[in-house]
Amino acid sequence: MSIRRPDTLGGKAAVVGIGATEFSKNSGRSELKLAVEAVGAALDDAGLTPADVDGLVTFTMDTSPEITVAQAAGIGELSFFSRVHYGGGAACATVQQAALAVASGVADVVVCYRAFNERSGRRFGSGVQRREPTAEGAALGWNLPSGLLTPASWVAMAAQRYLHTYGLEPEVFGQVAVVDRRHAARNPAAYFHGQPITLADHAASRWIVEPLRLLDCCQETDGGQALVVTSVERARDLPRPPAVVVAAAQGAGRSQEQMTSFYRDGLTGLPETGVVARQLWRSSGLAPADIDAGILYDHFTPFVLMQLEEFGFCGPGEGGAFVAADALPLNTHGGQLGEAYLHGMNGIAEAVRQIRGTSVNQVAGAARSLVTAGTGVPTSGLILGADG
Repeated sequence: MSIRRPDTLGGKAAVVGIGATEFSKNSGRSELKLAVEAVGAALDDAGLTPADVDGLVTFTMDTSPEITVAQAAGIGELSFFSRVHYGGGAACATVQQAALAVASGVADVVVCYRAFNERSGRRFGSGVQRREPTAEGAALGWNLPSGLLTPASWVAMAAQRYLHTYGLEPEVFGQVAVVDRRHAARNPAAYFHGQPITLADHAASRWIVEPLRLLDCCQETDGGQALVVTSVERARDLPRPPAVVVAAAQGAGRSQEQMTSFYRDGLTGLPETGVVARQLWRSSGLAPADIDAGILYDHFTPFVLMQLEEFGFCGPGEGGAFVAADALPLNTHGGQLGEAYLHGMNGIAEAVRQIRGTSVNQVAGAARSLVTAGTGVPTSGLILGADG
């Protein structure tokens, strides 16, 4: 796919099954077990069996390889297996990989999955610990001696510049936290079900790394999520309404690093998201006004505002006011702040529910959902839509 012309992937594949484990802080079982449970639930939802599956896609940062999951889940021969790099930035790209395989005839039914004990096991939020030397990791070495050791500290650098440039206060980030928790409060699957917050609660939460407070930072979660992708034609014979892949894209910006792209011309935007946005709009022929629900990756609240601005929903520095105005239904599952942190895979599932009309916070007549993946790293995005 060229970043200079539309691609032809749209309309050829669909998400037909979604399945997840419970979201907890201590699953009490292995990550492989979580993956197999999620895969089984997604296949049941799709009305398919393990024997129908011939492709698997996951993240590079995963302890449950495709062939191991296939064996444990009762899946037979595979014609396609793939992994996508860059942590949460991989989420939507797993569906893109699956759609490409289906559209090209390499596979018929592909399952995308993500499963980890991110709270009770390895905690990504704890930052760099005993990391093996890599070429890409060398960039971190410039920042670690200065005390920039955790994802929150890396994002805080950009967040501080954003506030300074646009003359804003940290409270502007609270708009995202309040909206997410409002939706999570009505979602029985959310960890923070029944626990909405106010802007005052946000402002009273403790500092993590200024200007980020506790309520600006996503949860750490144990759990698994899986998605089943097949052709649109086959999808029409399955029990659930398909969520058609209208467009899918990956993006990396100039001078891109993993969370520490501090040497770009500016720190108030997300160039990698801009690449994805241009590809999605170009390939789909759609515009921000055509989107009914936005499921935006919310590992940290400032990057939600910047994503809205990169996608053209509002102007630079206007993201907080846009969220406060409820101008777009946002993270209707509660997001990673309110439902669970599954590296964005649970957000894709929510986008599917919006298209099906089954979300607990359903947007009336929702026909198109925008989903984004992790930001600050090379990233990805999707537009899912109703069939026909």
